[in-house]
Amino acid sequence: MANKVLMTGATGYIASQLLSTFQEDYEMVLVDVKNENREGERVDGVEIANLIDTDRSKYAGLFEGVDAVVHLGHKRRSGEPLDHFFDENDNVTMAYNVLRCAYDAGVPRIAIASSNHAADWYEHNLIHARKMESLDPYKLPLSDNFYGWAKATYEHLGFLFANGLGGFSDDSGREVHTSNLASGRKMGVVMVRIGAPRELELATYEGAPDNYKRDLGAYISPRDITQLFQKAIEAPDIENEHGVPWQVVYGISNNTRAFWSLASARDVLGYEPQDDSEVKYRKDIQSFLIDGNVAGGRVGLG
Repeated sequence: MANKVLMTGATGYIASQLLSTFQEDYEMVLVDVKNENREGERVDGVEIANLIDTDRSKYAGLFEGVDAVVHLGHKRRSGEPLDHFFDENDNVTMAYNVLRCAYDAGVPRIAIASSNHAADWYEHNLIHARKMESLDPYKLPLSDNFYGWAKATYEHLGFLFANGLGGFSDDSGREVHTSNLASGRKMGVVMVRIGAPRELELATYEGAPDNYKRDLGAYISPRDITQLFQKAIEAPDIENEHGVPWQVVYGISNNTRAFWSLASARDVLGYEPQDDSEVKYRKDIQSFLIDGNVAGGRVGLG
């Protein structure tokens, strides 16, 4: 069981859903670029560090003696969609720096906030057109935006560290020994493709029933996302069928309208989601979709 946990992005939105439980259960090292949350409230105990900085000596010491890392840190993108590459490339650098610091410090397990957007091409082009019923998290991640591209890149980076880097290979497959790394150990990595981690306020969906139906399938409650990240850092054995301790799981509740598979989260991590958007929002579903005579199908396509 993890005793000491480092959490990046500790003043962010996802962290706000995890922190109360994590602070009860673990000794926490909190890391972010600021010590205030979205509401301007101070979060006590935050270590200020810019994890995009490639000089890892400035913050690598924070990872020493840590049993698990939860990486939630993220730089917001700005500008035109075709320019989002630059901010998201910074996020890829941050993910590498966190993985590298954890690996060098001997941390046994890291859970990283990926996103459903890592594979949202399937959703936009196949799932809602009913050409695919459910997406397995091990399908080749294909996205149609740079945010999703970055998350998919996190997942591949995580695989490299989980596979063991002491005998790293070059692009020809020749083994290249990297003695400055931690002796080729396999660091456990769990990538959590978070769905919709927010309350589904009906007023925000006015005139957009398709978006509401989609988010009913993607919803994850605060207690379920907290459980999932705890399972991600505590599950005793996360090796895949090839002996690599690397897993990709979807982060959603036990939703009736789910269109992403929870098989890996349930079978490998022991995740047991408690909530179902169909039950939680049944009154809103009745008034908005049923009484509103909205067309059937996932997004009104029948």
